[in-house]
Formats: sequence, structure tokens, C-alpha cells
Amino acid sequence: MRRMRWTWAPLGGTVLLLLLFSQAFSAPPQCQLGVPAIKLGVQGVASGPHADYGRQIQMGATMAIEEINAKGGILGCRLEMRFMDDENRPATGVRNARLLVTEYGAHFLYGTDSSGVAMALGPVLKELNRIQFFTHAATHRLTEELVAQQGIKQIVRVSAPVYQDAIAAWVFKDNPAIRRWATIGADYEYGYAVWGLFRETLRKFRPDVEFVGAAWAPFLTTDFTPHISAVMAQNPDAIIATPWAGEAVTLLRQAVLMGVFDKIQVWFQAMGGSVDVLEGIAREVQDGRFKGKLWATARYIHNWPNTQTNRAFVERFQKRWSRLPNYSAETTYSAIYITKAAVEKARSLETDKVLAALRGMQIVTPAGLRVFREEDHQFVYTVPAGRVVWSERYNMPVLGDLRIFDPKDYWRWPPFTPIPMGK
Repeated sequence: MRRMRWTWAPLGGTVLLLLLFSQAFSAPPQCQLGVPAIKLGVQGVASGPHADYGRQIQMGATMAIEEINAKGGILGCRLEMRFMDDENRPATGVRNARLLVTEYGAHFLYGTDSSGVAMALGPVLKELNRIQFFTHAATHRLTEELVAQQGIKQIVRVSAPVYQDAIAAWVFKDNPAIRRWATIGADYEYGYAVWGLFRETLRKFRPDVEFVGAAWAPFLTTDFTPHISAVMAQNPDAIIATPWAGEAVTLLRQAVLMGVFDKIQVWFQAMGGSVDVLEGIAREVQDGRFKGKLWATARYIHNWPNTQTNRAFVERFQKRWSRLPNYSAETTYSAIYITKAAVEKARSLETDKVLAALRGMQIVTPAGLRVFREEDHQFVYTVPAGRVVWSERYNMPVLGDLRIFDPKDYWRWPPFTPIPMGK
């Protein structure tokens, strides 16, 4: 209850009643968009071995909402969120999107870890006419096909796509000793997309390269020994692997036990720079069991870029959650600040007006400068790849020996040509 002070003062023979409110209890600003609150619908995988990604999505969103609300919201409008577990299943993700819009009343949607879920959501977003800011799912087809070719304008991606995972082609293209490549791939959209783009890119640099083996691990694989044995039988010089989260940790540990790192020159782990993976292999890194041959990337790494914006974000995140942020946290956090900038420019929650406000946007985020690409609604930014090393500063592995390339060199640009994606 607000405290009020009543003052009686004579004025021209009359008495003026002054109702004075304490400044400390002043009324909150009125929402200039005419809604009780701006509702954000967020989903990600929050169960099973990939659950930390959904939790990080939720933590990143929560922190952005808390910060924005503490500073008066968006045009005086408070933000609120509902988070749902999509179980990494397309049917669940589609159902969640419908519930978040039709029952919860979400004005914007965020998240989604799986490329398969993302591809299923595309047509539904057009039907619901709600923008989803994708903050993890990485298949190039989401933006290249569904946006650029099919015109589903409600898709916006804030995270880097599989271009980042195929950056291994740029890192190792000038090493003639590494000629025979194999993959242990995730047996679904994401794994095929990475392997296809990696092969296409590396062939342009190295006509002599050979792709000698591919073993495909279904979702939720726990025993990777048959896949490891299958590719090692082909005597590869290097392996690129796409199982992620807990599966990546299991795969890497089993590869160590099978002596793989005594025989190959390089193992490149797509998304292996994610905090949960680095934490999971900490003992092996500290003991030198990867022999300096493990390389990785992610869609954001907490120790780069070395900017005040990123350092402050990491510090606030650690203070709030007692965790380091992975890329799912940063991309979702940044997506909500992108929403804020677009809504404030549009002064509207309408999809067409917010999309118009995104055109030409360049925004500084913890991951660095993000630039909106209108042709496919992809935010473009820089992320390095690096060698997995032990860090005394963080008391855990990080990516070091960083290799940084300009996105204009290794990202795909319109007009997009198909990538062969066969197994």
C-alpha cells in the first residue's frame, strides 16, 4: 500500500487539499503498447541428456527479463515468460508453440535446440503469425530454405548456424598432413548438414582430401564404440563429430578409452566449446588424455570476445546462477535485447512492424556485434574455433589457441545453392 501525506493549506479564503505521493512510491510507468505485459514464450529441451541446454535457455531469458524489467520494461511494459520443455521432439515443439500463442498469449517465441524441431515449427509460425527468435537450432535450411526460399518471415535466428560447425575446413585447410577425414555424426538433420557443408567447403581448398568414413549415431546413443571402431578401421587422419551435450561427453570419453587420440592427428568436436561439454571432460583435459588434439567450437564461448560487454555479462550470469553461460544462454539473452530494440523502434508488437524494425539492425551483444541479414533473417556475427585447453583462471577447460575468421569469408551468402546432405 502506498503511503500518502495529507497537507491542508489556505488559499484565497479556501482550503486546498493536496494529495502528495512519496517519490519512493511513485506509480510505475504505463505500458505504451496497451497490454498488461509483453508475454514471451520460450522452449527448449529440459529433460534427458541434453537438458542443460534448455536450462541455459531459460536462465538466459530470465536474466534478460529481470534486467529489462528493473529498468522500466519495454516502453513501460513489463515482460513475463512461460518456459516449456520440447523434449527435442518435433511434435512436442509444435504443440508447445500452439499452446504458448493460443492459450498463454505469447507475443514472441524463443529457443528451440533441435534442428528437426525447428524445421517442423517453420510452417506453424507462419500460421500463428508470431516471430520466433531461434537461439540454438543450427541447420542452414531453417533460414536458407524456409525464409529465403519459402518466405516464412516469422523465423529469425540469433545463433550461428552450421557454418560455424564446418569452420574446421578453414582451420585445417592449410595442413597437408591431414588428408583423410571421417565423421561420427548425429543421425539426423544437424549431423547431415554439418558433414555436407564441411565436405563441400574443404573440397574447394583441398582437391586431394579424402572422406573415408561416416558412422551415424542415433539420438540418445550411449555406446559409441561401434561407431568409433567403424571410422577408425578406415585409418583417418582426423575426425569431425557432431553428437552434442551429454552424448559428446560420452563419445569423447569412449574415444579416449579406445586409444583414438594415439592414432589420429585431430578431433574436431562441433559444439564442443559449450560449457557443459567442457565441464564433462574436465578430468581428461587436465590429465592431458586428448594429447592436444581436441579442437572445438560453439555458437558463443564465454572467454571471447574480450570486451567489457562480454566480461560484464559473464560476471552477472555467474553471480545470478553460479554457472558460466553456454551459448544457449547468451543467444537467448541477446535475442530478448534484440526484441527490446526492435519493439522500441517499431513502437508496436505487430509482427510486420517488428520485422521492419529489424531491417538494418546492428546491435552489440556479449558475443560481439550482430548484424541482421534481411535475405534470410539470420543475425551474422563472429565466433572462433580453438583447441581445448585447461584454464587455471576458470578451473575448467576452455577454448584456447583461437582461430578467428571473418564471417564474410566462411558463412554462406545468398543466393544460396543446395548442399549435398546424403549420408
